[in-house]
Amino acid sequence: MSIEETDTVVVGGGQAGIALSEHLTKQGVPHIVLEKDRIAEAWRSGRWDSLVANGPAWHDRFPNLEFDDCDPEEFAPKERVAQYLCDYAKKFDAPIRAGVEVLEATRDEGTGDFTVATSAGNIRARRVVAATGAFQIPSIPPVVPEVAGLTQIHSFNYRNPDQLPEGAVLVVGAGSSGAQIAEELRRSGRRVYLSVGPHERPPRAYRNRDFVWWLGVLGLWDVAAQEPGTEHVTISVSGAYGGRTMDFRRLAGDGVTLVGLTQSYDDGVLSFADDLQTNIANGDASYLSMLDAADAYAERMGLVLPEEPEARHFLPDPDCLTNPVRQLDLAKEGVTSIIWATGFRQDFSWMKVDAFDDRGAPIHQRGVSKEPGVYFLGLPWQSRRGSTFIWGVWHDAKYIADQIAIQRSYSSYRGPEEQKVDAAE
Repeated sequence: MSIEETDTVVVGGGQAGIALSEHLTKQGVPHIVLEKDRIAEAWRSGRWDSLVANGPAWHDRFPNLEFDDCDPEEFAPKERVAQYLCDYAKKFDAPIRAGVEVLEATRDEGTGDFTVATSAGNIRARRVVAATGAFQIPSIPPVVPEVAGLTQIHSFNYRNPDQLPEGAVLVVGAGSSGAQIAEELRRSGRRVYLSVGPHERPPRAYRNRDFVWWLGVLGLWDVAAQEPGTEHVTISVSGAYGGRTMDFRRLAGDGVTLVGLTQSYDDGVLSFADDLQTNIANGDASYLSMLDAADAYAERMGLVLPEEPEARHFLPDPDCLTNPVRQLDLAKEGVTSIIWATGFRQDFSWMKVDAFDDRGAPIHQRGVSKEPGVYFLGLPWQSRRGSTFIWGVWHDAKYIADQIAIQRSYSSYRGPEEQKVDAAE
């Protein structure tokens, strides 16, 4: 039986795979994009019902296509983002095969090629790109055992408040997902506890400019790596309800009980770290530092933007912040559900190549693996802070496509002796 051949197999049909396909098409590189579900499936089924993009429509998009039915300052609903990605793929007839799962990729001995085993048969390729993104396997820490009798789900599987049994809810993780879910649950009438860990809390907008604009002009989207010690610091920002700064004091005023980092569970009682006040204070500091940087930039560049002194005024500290809850008797407080907004882990077990460290993390330089012919795309901080955003992955994809084109050029080179043979023939 003959085996299908191509130059490059791209695994993943989300924003990363689509962006790379566009650049490979421009470079004339034969390729196939394989997606085990539908195009942009994570935006469809890996998000809660009310999710909107965390950045305005003018910013969170590819350079060559605007949202034609959204106001530029609007935060597009998740279904619209998924449709946008489908529309973009159609622009250049991306060779995406949906419903095809990649089972394994192995290097063929003696040829340098790869055999990519899929649910639809094998494909031989010169190169393989893992464009499976940053959000692969939901990660739930082993804190509360299943025998505790609680409904426990990851934020990836949360859809809406009606999905949960009656009772109070603990949301663990106060990044963008956890904070937004906690607010939605509280608005639905639920009693909510929110476990707040280390975080950054930027202003949604300041002086008539969205924070994504400030990050751009301040060069912060292009920061190449996180500062040491901040690897587990998440960002809490939201486009929900028209977009506004995620303010934990406001959430507490609306009835959400803030607690510290979730530590341990024993006989129905959860214990929290004594770090809530520190985490809130550090989040406030990151917020104020953004305002300071924006003010300094506006003055230096002579920008005529409205001043906003009220942005520096904080609401009074709620009781849950001045007198933090250190332990929570779940049954006594009526907590029946826990939503773990605790991030994701990566899984490249299907790649049978020497491209990973002892922890299974890719060894790469801007997505170019140490293993010839292997590339990664959509990794957090792949080349810059913005690498996991739609526009950021587009620029990373261009770099990967350029590197593939360069390697194809080297591969097609024929030395003097080979050229003589060709001339003689």
